[in-house]
Amino acid sequence: MSGCCDGGCSIDALREERQLGTLKIVLGINAVMFIVIAGAAVYGGSTALLADSLDNFGDALTYALSMYAVTRSTNTKAKVALFKGILILVAALVVSAQVIYKIFVPGLPIFEVMGAFSLLGLVANSVCLFLLWRHRNEDVNMSSVWECSRNDIASNISVFIAAGAVWFTGSGWPDIAVAVGLVFFLLRSAVRVISSAKRELHAST
Repeated sequence: MSGCCDGGCSIDALREERQLGTLKIVLGINAVMFIVIAGAAVYGGSTALLADSLDNFGDALTYALSMYAVTRSTNTKAKVALFKGILILVAALVVSAQVIYKIFVPGLPIFEVMGAFSLLGLVANSVCLFLLWRHRNEDVNMSSVWECSRNDIASNISVFIAAGAVWFTGSGWPDIAVAVGLVFFLLRSAVRVISSAKRELHAST
């Protein structure tokens, strides 16, 4: 700090400290929610809820990587963002495999479990989104974190709607349909994060 005559390093350090504090909180929230929702997805037999839990797991890894990248160079932040985009892509492929399995081995998920835990996830992810709001435009690292958190909200709402549709129709197809929609949502997000990271890498070389 003593080498910063104009205070610029102090400002950067304060911003990085705030980013780390926020990331620690949202990392803890997503780690807990992954365990809780994954258990609920297995118990309730819901592919959409499973996709939701994998999203939380991916986010927990994302936030851990983001904590590493906070104090690193722009080039390193872009590389971490690129890896986060790949994680989102992997999550989409895992859910796709589960969707294919459910098509050939159909079942009726427990809509009460889907509804209750999607709402629990919505509350938790809304807290994360609120905490990350002020950081969303600070750099490519935090921008990609914001992207992941925003995805979570859409995922939770989709699963809740699917729960209502399963109850109304008495069929497991709404669960599969929402899971397919989440796959496309995750794919689009992965492309956006990866493209942004590649632009940053190109600009920093």
